[in-house]
Amino acid sequence: MAILYYDEKKLFQLNTENTTYVIGLSPEGYVGHVYYGPLLHGEPDLYPLRMDEPPFTPSVNKREKSSFLDRFPMEYPTGGVGDYRESCLNIRNAQGRMGCEIFFDSYEIFKGKRPLTGLPASFGTEDEVETLEITCKDPVLDLVVVLSYSVFTKENVITRSVRVKNEGSEALKVEKIYSACLDMDNEDFEMLSLHGSWGRERHIQQGALRYGKQLVSSGKGESSHQEHPFVALVTPGTDQERGEVYAMHFVYSGNFIGQVERCQFDTVRMVMGINQEEFCWNLKAGDEFQAPEVVMVYSAEGLGKMTRSYHAFYRRHMIRSPYNHKKRPILINNWEATYFDFDTDKLLDIAREAKKDGIEMLVMDDGWFGKRNKDDSSLGDWVVNEEKIKGGLKNLVDKVNEIGLEFGIWFEPEMISPDSDLYREHPEWAIQIPGREATEIRCQYVLDLSRPEVQDYAYECVAKILRSANIKYVKWDMNRQLSDLGSTYLDKDSQQELFHRYVLGMYAMQERLVQEFPDLLLENCSGGGARFDPGMLYYSPQIWCSDDTDAIERLEIQEGTALIYPLCSMGAHVSVCPNHTVGRVTPFTTRGHVALAGTFGYELDITKLPEEERKLIPEQTAMYHKYHELIRDGEYYRILSYRENHRSDCWAVASEDKNEVLVTYVQVLAQVNMPSRKVRLRGFDPAKKYCLEGTDEVYSGEMLMNAGFRMKDFWGDFVSRLYHFVAVD
Repeated sequence: MAILYYDEKKLFQLNTENTTYVIGLSPEGYVGHVYYGPLLHGEPDLYPLRMDEPPFTPSVNKREKSSFLDRFPMEYPTGGVGDYRESCLNIRNAQGRMGCEIFFDSYEIFKGKRPLTGLPASFGTEDEVETLEITCKDPVLDLVVVLSYSVFTKENVITRSVRVKNEGSEALKVEKIYSACLDMDNEDFEMLSLHGSWGRERHIQQGALRYGKQLVSSGKGESSHQEHPFVALVTPGTDQERGEVYAMHFVYSGNFIGQVERCQFDTVRMVMGINQEEFCWNLKAGDEFQAPEVVMVYSAEGLGKMTRSYHAFYRRHMIRSPYNHKKRPILINNWEATYFDFDTDKLLDIAREAKKDGIEMLVMDDGWFGKRNKDDSSLGDWVVNEEKIKGGLKNLVDKVNEIGLEFGIWFEPEMISPDSDLYREHPEWAIQIPGREATEIRCQYVLDLSRPEVQDYAYECVAKILRSANIKYVKWDMNRQLSDLGSTYLDKDSQQELFHRYVLGMYAMQERLVQEFPDLLLENCSGGGARFDPGMLYYSPQIWCSDDTDAIERLEIQEGTALIYPLCSMGAHVSVCPNHTVGRVTPFTTRGHVALAGTFGYELDITKLPEEERKLIPEQTAMYHKYHELIRDGEYYRILSYRENHRSDCWAVASEDKNEVLVTYVQVLAQVNMPSRKVRLRGFDPAKKYCLEGTDEVYSGEMLMNAGFRMKDFWGDFVSRLYHFVAVD
């Protein structure tokens, strides 16, 4: 069994293949964190809780209860009763007083895992996952708190979530509810997180853990370009293969916080959950609230082991789309090709030329509806503009299909333009503070998805278009953050529920979409990568990684993204040069190699492409077909980081049986008067021999990993090469 309970010791033991997590109970029923680390083969003990040291437990020394609470490693700390570290649950009662104290009541262990109502969450069969639910109660508030732990043994993952229920007769207010906490001794930890901005999302940052609180968070209504719902603690010197890693990743697409607090006694408290800023949930008598899920990974073998745990977990237990395990079409998107300046004839020209070179789908991006000739109108008016799309949408789709390509389309269903028929008819449908001038971003407002009729309208706009023609792909975009937070639908006591209700409304719409159109390839997007989070993977197997398509900029973006997400989830395209974002010129081959470490497609006008680049497209499409299965399902190894060395980048993808390894090397900046670079590769079986495809060279796995492989005969900046190694007898 993955989960064991020792009644005499009052201990829970949660085991994966390589890790153990231990929870212990104090005599009073406080739930404490005992251990998280390498697999324990015997029974654990309670002594790490230090209950035999001053200030002792409250049953022994009530005089120092607060001192005890402020030191005890809480599994789920609550606020207002004497633990002055960061709390995970703050409850205010009907009289306006804040305080909550929970005690163990009961537990349940069962095979499988229950869904989380209204939320994306991991899943697994009874053979793949086992769940522990610890029920705690606050007898003063008549509040039930259920701590849920699901153990995915093979992936070395434990997921956590929290559910609260008001069993009293008076209404309560939930002013803070985080989903997970990890209390432990400091080991000179450093904090690792992902930061960025538009066009440079998910850059890795790491630094020493100081006393006090360090956090990443979003208050923008989405997971955001700027921060990411991921935090890890690493021991000094941690690299890809060595060091300890404690990681948390939040399965949620709205406001979040991930925080680490280094406390006065040199302990650390790591928490993750919904951002408490502008959050308050009314918990009426009998009501429940379900908090989102956190995915926890411990690795004793560096960041690489953590990465592969997350990749395997998301592929097997988060992505539901049938495209998770099948080839995705090579698409060409007309956005950077035409922007708003296109019509049926132009799109058909692109489709005909794309078909010649092995491209399989045409995606029509923004500008096909209403009076949308630039980004200042018509969001909400999802009616085909037949001045552009002559003969209507079905006519265009049918003609693209006749050429031999599938068809995809762009939507931004959550938004409304001030200059739109919808806004003129329903101005109250926009998120707003009555009497205050609304803040425009990209000439648009945000629809109030807390309103059921708005959800229905926005969903039907998308579904009606999809029902009208043979559309196989949707790019679902969101190009601005939330502001002016107010709803004309919610009452005055519920306004602070709007952020969360918005996310729940968006989830409900996407759930309807994937249920009605189960074979649709859905790609989520938010002004690039502002809503790239595990919650969105539950609905779409891929997410647009960044609006910055420059191959060199993408090295750092894709390194940070691939730290926790499988390559098959990262939307990546080949675009033209000079690059539209940074103006850089890179070889077409390099652009293809970098995009191959993602979903692979094109973002350009193929009818205007120089002939020397155009002739490389058939080679690149053949390259994708050859390697797509390996990249989709293989194990990822980070070898060199351009972020760290400023000259080169290298990664590998290996088949699970280690019979095939694809290495990508990018020389970013050339060096004069230097020998060939020798790089220690990863992902090989040291006992096997490998032939380098295209040569008669044979290497042993142990030599490639320990002595290295020579990156030779490179000339120039921004050049790249693939090395495909196949095991031989």
